[in-house]
Amino acid sequence: MIQDIAPMKLDNVYKKKTPHAGSRMLGFGDRTVFLEYNGELQFLTYEQWKDYNETVLGREVPPCVYLFSVGEEEYFLTDIGEDTKIGEFCFYKMFDVRTMQPKERVLAAATAWHLFVWYRDNQFCGRCGKKLVHSETQRMLQCPCCTNMVFPKIAPAVIVGVTHGDKILMTKYAGREYKRYALIAGFTEIGETAEETVKREVMEEVGLNVKNIRYYKSQPWGFDSNLLLGYFCELADEREIRLDEEELSVAEWVDYHDIPEDKEKLSLTHEMMTYFGKKKSEGTWDSSFAGLSGTQKNG
Repeated sequence: MIQDIAPMKLDNVYKKKTPHAGSRMLGFGDRTVFLEYNGELQFLTYEQWKDYNETVLGREVPPCVYLFSVGEEEYFLTDIGEDTKIGEFCFYKMFDVRTMQPKERVLAAATAWHLFVWYRDNQFCGRCGKKLVHSETQRMLQCPCCTNMVFPKIAPAVIVGVTHGDKILMTKYAGREYKRYALIAGFTEIGETAEETVKREVMEEVGLNVKNIRYYKSQPWGFDSNLLLGYFCELADEREIRLDEEELSVAEWVDYHDIPEDKEKLSLTHEMMTYFGKKKSEGTWDSSFAGLSGTQKNG
């Protein structure tokens, strides 16, 4: 998955830092990110960004906010204008970044986008309207007037693998850029457990009851500011699929032999599909949850 970058590690602890020559500079537009891609994803270095600002624009470098490090690379957020021209760098759609390599820089782009959206959308205090300021000790914005504290937004959502014998329920979204197979998915509502979200989302999107809800894995998904929680469950009773056409264009049972190959190896959704197919092929699906936590035996 996107977070599987060992032996490298994402260090997201906030630190008060200034960039050095080799630091990576991230700039975003309308769901776009400034980068170069010729088979390998590259971000601007601070040295390149400083030279462009001083030599071409005749100004100081815009403010830079430390984000995190991945391995030895430190990442900073800065304001890169849409008309910026530096070598072969340009703005790419965030959606297109998913298929790029190496994976650790895809993770960096997604996580930086998550933080950019939070900074962009929280410039003023929601309580008194004053300008928020950056904390110097933690990843937090604070109002100097009423002391209101604003932390990064993380939206929990579930990914649901509904199984029935040798088949798993696969879906396709309605009216979205992503056209490949997916699984049932949805956000957790106020006052709701993740397991309750599983049952509700399956009923809302395809009109089915489920049982034996079992936790699989989780995944950060910075593209949409999510923390994804993966669950498998079983069809509780035989009935026809009732499709929510506002959310989905397709919902169908797919035999484990026919599960499409996961070429990106990026998302929890496709790992769950692959996991189901692998365990079914091995004949070990019935016992495959012995070591997993969060089991809820009856819907």
